Amino acid sequence: MSLLKTECHIKITDPETDAASLLSEQTGLSKQAIKQAMQKGAVWLTHGTQTNRLRRAKKALNQGDELHLYYNQAVLDEQVEDALLLFDEGQYSVWYKPFGMRCQGSKWSDHTTINRFAETHLEPARSAYIIHRLDLAATGLIVLGHSKKVTAAIAKLFETRALDKHYQVIVEGEFSQSKLTIDSDVDGKAALSHAHRLQYNAELNQSKVQVKIESGRKHQIRVHMASLGHPVVGDRLHGNGSEATPNLQLTSCYLNFICPVTQEDKVFELPLAYRPHF
Repeated sequence: MSLLKTECHIKITDPETDAASLLSEQTGLSKQAIKQAMQKGAVWLTHGTQTNRLRRAKKALNQGDELHLYYNQAVLDEQVEDALLLFDEGQYSVWYKPFGMRCQGSKWSDHTTINRFAETHLEPARSAYIIHRLDLAATGLIVLGHSKKVTAAIAKLFETRALDKHYQVIVEGEFSQSKLTIDSDVDGKAALSHAHRLQYNAELNQSKVQVKIESGRKHQIRVHMASLGHPVVGDRLHGNGSEATPNLQLTSCYLNFICPVTQEDKVFELPLAYRPHF
């Protein structure tokens, strides 16, 4: 039997039967399909008050536990480019996030998230925690924590704006040669961005712009650029992007903060090859 999408919830009454067998019997999916779904984060186990992803088919079950399967073949078939480890600082690391890689999983899977990619590729293996986010369509530098203490410390730097972060975008039109400060609300919340032109391509009528943000509102740069009449190239939500246009040309290129482990001033820059180009 082949299912494209199904949900299944099973209360454990016989702890001797493994999860893959129970879910296979209930749904008609093969055990192999169930195990693949487990690896991609589509199976959850409730034990007491805790509900977590279940990845091991042979994990011991207890009477009263509950299994949850969120099977969506289209989601499980999704593929993205690999992330690239740029700087490994032990208790945290800095990566290049490619287009389409997520910073947050769903109940249906987490196999296309950057933290899951890190957990399955880092050597030595470590847990990976999301500290901040980039839009699904954005690319560039992202920091992952590998201990809860350091994750919380770096997250506080982002929350209190105690760090510098710069982005590069390619926008439509000839951007002003003057440095601009955009101080307009995004979704009703105060948002502040500083932008200056790096380069103008007259043939394409596009500008490469560096943006420093003082706040971190969702889609802030995209909204602010569009408000100036210079939407980001490839922006399908706030600009003129479509399926036929290039991917969103918005990239996180620079991070600077005081390392919470060593107290050193750290600068992380994205290699030129991964920055936006005309």
